[in-house]
Amino acid sequence: MRLIYTAFMMLLLGIFIVAISGDFESIVGNIALNKPIIIEETNLPPEVYFCPQDNCEQILLELTDSSKNTVHCALYDLDLDNIINKLGEKNALLVVDQDNIEKVQNLNYVTNLGQRQLTHNKFCIINNEIVFTGSMNPTFNDAYKNNNNMLILYSKYIAENYEEEFQELRNQQFGSGSNVKYPVVILNGKRIENYFCPEDSCKDHIIEVLGKAEKSIYFMTFSFTHDEIGNALLKKDKEGIEIKGIFEKQQNSQYSQYEKLSNLNVKWDNNKYKVHHKVFIVDEKIVIAGSMNPTISGDERNDENILIIYDEGMAKKFIGEFEKIWGY
Repeated sequence: MRLIYTAFMMLLLGIFIVAISGDFESIVGNIALNKPIIIEETNLPPEVYFCPQDNCEQILLELTDSSKNTVHCALYDLDLDNIINKLGEKNALLVVDQDNIEKVQNLNYVTNLGQRQLTHNKFCIINNEIVFTGSMNPTFNDAYKNNNNMLILYSKYIAENYEEEFQELRNQQFGSGSNVKYPVVILNGKRIENYFCPEDSCKDHIIEVLGKAEKSIYFMTFSFTHDEIGNALLKKDKEGIEIKGIFEKQQNSQYSQYEKLSNLNVKWDNNKYKVHHKVFIVDEKIVIAGSMNPTISGDERNDENILIIYDEGMAKKFIGEFEKIWGY
């Protein structure tokens, strides 16, 4: 009885906090879907930086250097000497994709040798309470040439999600795993959803959020080949929702959703390097970001992660990045 009472009071508290932040409808929807909700207050809000303009290498270097306990990273690629040296200094544990292990031979790493899926994550957990993630690999090209984002979250619950995923990968559990422990965290009054692909059906969560759009959907994507996500955008266009998107031109192929969406307000990027984002911005208040390109491989095969962040301030920053790239 005491457990039921406690759960009920936590539910009421969650509704109260989220109602204050204007997200009452979202939390009710999650109750209906039986998703557990965690409420957490911290001293530091999530941060976002954009490469190359924000000196992402230095920010990640300082974040790694701040570690007093542990650094655990799951990365697709890594070639920045300063970061590699700092990870060695901090006795970091790593997971790195088998195609990109040349420069980490002196570090404590495992890889997906002989596996067909990519270990495509780009995340680190610092001191079991800070998470770095986003689209940026710690490489020279991603830090200094390509358009990327890097997110930093100060949350013990989200860090626990990433740590459990990391331990699965360290134990050679690639392309599968347990469902995320805390899919919804109300962090400082802002809702954040966290999922890992393929086990958490990331595509379904992306389409769910796109389907809620009442005003606009902006996107900037490196590789966009997923038919169902493309169809979700076509559906919202027919409902009168503004669709505006940027495709990475180097990913032009017969599988790209560009041709399907070409009657909408979409364009190839004009960056002489690469637009490496994997981002959707919904109604200028919700951001979908992470390592997953909207592709079938990203959803069903590769090891990936996504965040869905309900925060107008964060969305405004991503819109600024979108508008900058749109204007190239």
